[in-house]
Amino acid sequence: MTTGPGQSPRGHRSVPHTGDLRIEAWAPTREECIVEAVRGTVGSFAELPADASCVAREWAVSAEDDGRLLAAVLEEVIYRMDAADELPVEVAVTPEPGGVRVRFRMADSSTAVQTGAVPKAVALHGLRLAQDAHGWACRVTLDV
Repeated sequence: MTTGPGQSPRGHRSVPHTGDLRIEAWAPTREECIVEAVRGTVGSFAELPADASCVAREWAVSAEDDGRLLAAVLEEVIYRMDAADELPVEVAVTPEPGGVRVRFRMADSSTAVQTGAVPKAVALHGLRLAQDAHGWACRVTLDV
């Protein structure tokens, strides 16, 4: 699963899943794979204008394994959408001991055009973020 349409070294796609939304992403590094999963999540339900006014947000995320690390980053995105009415326009993820540091440029969600169902939670069933011979790949199911 490390390459997608056109054999791109990084990307993401939505995959049909009964009653939920499944995102698959792939990239050369663990951190880039998380970035692609965030992009896939937001892109599954919203289009943001290129000229949206943004604020910077940053936090450290840690977890006991890579799958839970992915879930924790996506849970933070969902929380920010719900509690602060913000959507990530840009995302950068860098490694840190025990986890990652996530940096977002966030836009007010009122500037977005909603194109699909908004995720409400991350399902732990089937969660995957792992390295193989070609790079990193992840799979996550989002409750919508």
